[in-house]
Amino acid sequence: MASIFEQYEQHTARSSSSIPQISREPGIGVPPISSGYVTASMEEDVHIFSKQRINFTPPKPITHLVANNNILMMAMSDNTILRIDLEHPDQPDEVRVGEDRIHKLFLDPTGRHLLISTESQEVLYLSRNGRKPKPLQKLKGHLISAMGWNKANASESTTGEILMGTTRGLIFETDIQAGDDSRFFQQSLEQYWRQVFNLGKEGSVPVTGIEVERIPSTSPSERRFFVMATTPGRMYQFVGTIPSSAEPPVFQTIFQRYEDSPASFLELPGDFGYSQVEFYYSKYRAPPANFAWMTGPGVYYGGFDFTSKSKDNLTTESRLLPYPMSESEASQIPTPLSIVVTEFHVLLLFQDRMKVMCVLNEQLVDEEIFQSRFGRLLGLTRDHIKKTIWCYTEQSVFRYKVTKESRDVWRMYLDKGDFDKAKDYCQDNAANLDQVLTRQAQHFFDTQVFDKSAVYFAMTEKSFEEVALKFIEAKQTSALKMFLSKKLGGLKSQEKTQMTMLVMWLIELYLNQLGELRPQQDAKEAYNSLHEEFQKFLAQKSVKDCLSSNVNAVYDLIASHGGVEDMVYFAMLMKDYERVISHHIQHEGYENALDVLRKPRNVELFYKFSPVLMQHIPQGLCQAWIELGRDLDPKRLIPALVQLDHSPEKNQVNEAIRYLEFCVMQLSNTEKAIHNYLLSLYAKHQPEQLMGYLEQQGDIAENVHYDLKYALRLNAEHDHKRACVHIYTTMGLFEEAVDLALQVDVELAKLSAEKPEEDEELKKKLWLRIAKHVVQKQSDIQQAMGVLKECPALKIEDILPFFPDFVTIDHFKDAICSSLTEYNQHIETLKTEMEDATESAKAIRSDIQEMRNKYGIVGGQQKCASCGYPLLTRSFYLFPCQHMFHSDCLISEVEPHLSQTKQKQMSELQHKLNNLTLQRQPSTSATDAISKRDEQEQMRNDLDDIIAAECVYCGEIMIKSIDMPFITTEEYESVIQSWD
Repeated sequence: MASIFEQYEQHTARSSSSIPQISREPGIGVPPISSGYVTASMEEDVHIFSKQRINFTPPKPITHLVANNNILMMAMSDNTILRIDLEHPDQPDEVRVGEDRIHKLFLDPTGRHLLISTESQEVLYLSRNGRKPKPLQKLKGHLISAMGWNKANASESTTGEILMGTTRGLIFETDIQAGDDSRFFQQSLEQYWRQVFNLGKEGSVPVTGIEVERIPSTSPSERRFFVMATTPGRMYQFVGTIPSSAEPPVFQTIFQRYEDSPASFLELPGDFGYSQVEFYYSKYRAPPANFAWMTGPGVYYGGFDFTSKSKDNLTTESRLLPYPMSESEASQIPTPLSIVVTEFHVLLLFQDRMKVMCVLNEQLVDEEIFQSRFGRLLGLTRDHIKKTIWCYTEQSVFRYKVTKESRDVWRMYLDKGDFDKAKDYCQDNAANLDQVLTRQAQHFFDTQVFDKSAVYFAMTEKSFEEVALKFIEAKQTSALKMFLSKKLGGLKSQEKTQMTMLVMWLIELYLNQLGELRPQQDAKEAYNSLHEEFQKFLAQKSVKDCLSSNVNAVYDLIASHGGVEDMVYFAMLMKDYERVISHHIQHEGYENALDVLRKPRNVELFYKFSPVLMQHIPQGLCQAWIELGRDLDPKRLIPALVQLDHSPEKNQVNEAIRYLEFCVMQLSNTEKAIHNYLLSLYAKHQPEQLMGYLEQQGDIAENVHYDLKYALRLNAEHDHKRACVHIYTTMGLFEEAVDLALQVDVELAKLSAEKPEEDEELKKKLWLRIAKHVVQKQSDIQQAMGVLKECPALKIEDILPFFPDFVTIDHFKDAICSSLTEYNQHIETLKTEMEDATESAKAIRSDIQEMRNKYGIVGGQQKCASCGYPLLTRSFYLFPCQHMFHSDCLISEVEPHLSQTKQKQMSELQHKLNNLTLQRQPSTSATDAISKRDEQEQMRNDLDDIIAAECVYCGEIMIKSIDMPFITTEEYESVIQSWD
């Protein structure tokens, strides 16, 4: 940070300048801004180029200074060079040059190579880490005044191909190789040395500047170069290509074409004996953007066009900028010492001051006078890589900080009318950008380019009402629409009131324009285009969201202009399908109504409009129903289906049946109302389909989905007897079914008689009815005999009473014989079964006797299979499988597997046995004792039947307990605690 004394000096230097300062008092000198932005003046209070003195006092007066890549080379009057790495400024490095006075220093862009030109016409080379400069023997006798560095070179050991200019106008090419300081015998550092051109053919003239740039080439095998060389009064340009495999000197190829014909040049009169050319690079190793040539009449400034095929001039938009003159100076402009060019400014160093001139408006924007106590101003230089600017006097070094150089550029472009560039340089300042956009919008308005004016006005913060009135007064409806549309697009979703206002206004404007164009026959194309634009506007998501709560207002607005088509379109956008469908139905557009009805898949709309559509387009409507499938509730469509009862048409009936069949067959609908209505349609209009439906439903009353009584009554009304027979059998009224079937077909009656499969008596009764009908009604004895064969339960004696008395036995002799034969076979079968039963009884009695005599031997060491204790310690059970259990252990094992009834019965028996055992008293008689003993024995047998019917380990109990847990719920907690 600068000291208080230095800040005072800077303020004094600025105050002594003739540049007028902008007043920063509130409300003074600040133009009003209508955009609503608040501008802050703190940024403008800081100068673009602010000087800072380096805290450094040289031991000797400074004579030369160059800087590149943060490397500062400073020559002092005692021929000492001070090398400072600005990244480590506390470690300066001093290099002694010799006794010869230094003429000029040249530092390459990387800061690795330094050439020292002495007034004794010698040239010394100092590498980045060199401790001693080395003479270039081949350059001896030449006073180097300009250097064209190879900017593509990045090596520390060589400079690459470079160009040198002398004070006699000669241009040399060389390549300097850094030597090894440790070697005693040093080879020449110049790899080669060749003169390539002479600018002093007309007379000795110094070369004041050389810049070498490699530019894009059209051939990959060639390198294209641009060389700019200057003298005090002339600027030369050389353009040419060099083969990639060219041997040094490589630039000889470029300059040779200018040997035969004179090189083109620009000459400016009035030189002051020297000049300086500077290039501005936007970034390192990028092509230069601009150049500035300091000459006698002024600064020649311009840009480059490296895409040009010209071989004489690649500069563009070049112009001469006169040196700025301040009011404190006399009419004679002093001679500048040095120049530095930046993106938008040229810094000129004079003997006592620094002037900053803007290249855009050619105005002096800053001026600073240096104090004499710092010594004589010597020069100005720029670090092209780090973008720092250095100024030096005999006693001091100053560094200039560049602060937002482009901050005022927008205003200059704005004043020139270059709005695009002005916007590019004020994107970070909303207030400035608003001024540019406002000016641009007004420019287009003044030039009657109203559509563009509307677009740019919408991007500004200018009063909405003022802009709208502008277009209204100019009668520019299209521009007004454009302005409102852009404003609408810039609103936030929370600003619903403003959005609604703009949308309604736009709709009104569109409708007015459409209304004007509609009756004009020659404006049909314009009408269609505008109408399409209007529909696209309505279809915008933000517009639809805005109008969702103002639908009725839009309907009223459109209706007031007679826009029926637009109203339908808007209703579709807002998904107000009910309104659209009602409109189409009112205008008998039933197909269109159905098309709209299909889109939202809103089942409520189907329920509402199906009754009307069924009367006019039954086929399409039913197809739509089928497409919706399970989404529709068929029961709620019955009001549409029953329309057939009033004016039945064949097509309507067929479509209704088709949909109901789809519900029944495909959707497996079980609604009784649907089945009943389908059944009624079959009965009334398609009786041939009736039996197929009934048979599909089956003959089990619980499984059918129609109302049996309703179906019976309906079919009876329409005299569908076969259907009635089927319904009777389904209802279980087999006698009525057979009686009715006999009126239709005997075979149908036979089928009905076979239905009661489990009730043989009823089946026999039904067959007797059939036989009676065949004998008495049809008098067909042969058919009666057939009935006898078809029903095995009927015997000849069952149907004999139905025959008349005059019938002879010959007609059923065979039937009687067959019946007698069957009786004999049946008797024989019974005899055989009785003999088998007798033999089985004998075998069972034998097995029982053997079981009574069966026994087992129990040793003294035998143990209970349950508790593991000796078996003979108390009463026990022995099973044939050799499992043995104590009585109480067996009861414990069996009890969990018994039912509650068995458990209760077992407890009662145990309780009674215990009571009988404890209450042993002398009996009054032998009969009582025997009675009690028999009773006790019976209880034990009953208890044995419960607990010892089978082995608990080998019997059915073990099989049933396979899915029981090893640990019961009651035991779980105790077992868990035992494990812990």
